[in-house]
Amino acid sequence: MSDEVSHLRADARENRDRVLQAARDLFGSHGLGVTMRDVARHAGVGPATLYRRFPTRQDLIDAAFDDELELCRSIVLDGAGEPDAWQGLRSVVEQVVELNARNQGFVDALVAEGHTSDRLVRHRAELLHALASMTVRAKASGELRPDFVVDDLLLVLLAARGLRGDDPGERLVAARRFAALALGAFRASGANERLPEPARVVGAALRGQV
Repeated sequence: MSDEVSHLRADARENRDRVLQAARDLFGSHGLGVTMRDVARHAGVGPATLYRRFPTRQDLIDAAFDDELELCRSIVLDGAGEPDAWQGLRSVVEQVVELNARNQGFVDALVAEGHTSDRLVRHRAELLHALASMTVRAKASGELRPDFVVDDLLLVLLAARGLRGDDPGERLVAARRFAALALGAFRASGANERLPEPARVVGAALRGQV
């Protein structure tokens, strides 16, 4: 391999890394509202370079959130594997709400409707089934309120997207407080009043299975 070819390949890798870091920075701090042009500008590359590396916006989103997807999967599957289902559910809520506070765009991508990648669809289906199994066990133990549905977890994640702010530390403090309040509402108690009709936010294709 010539030095020139090696140099070109190194430049290509460097440009890809810069684009990915820019996407992670912007999606993490501002959510998915940023444009491809914003990402290119932040990375210091031209739009043509960005599109050569990531032909579609979804390609960029998938690559930018690859680590977060694996972390989220680990959080949920570890929680679902806990012998004490309530403690498993508690761990999932706390950690995923904190993950959302650290990365503003991740939950946007996770719950996005419409066109998305097959990998993300499979990821969501796997996690929803794991969560559903965990909540059944938590109800059976008497610690999770009996009128809870999996959609309530997604409501919490959707609401947690409102934890905005420029200071990551303040967002994290707010996320921990928010998670504690949500878990207090989820826990079975003689003081619980019956909840209104569930908000069906789980996709129709999964609703009958979770």
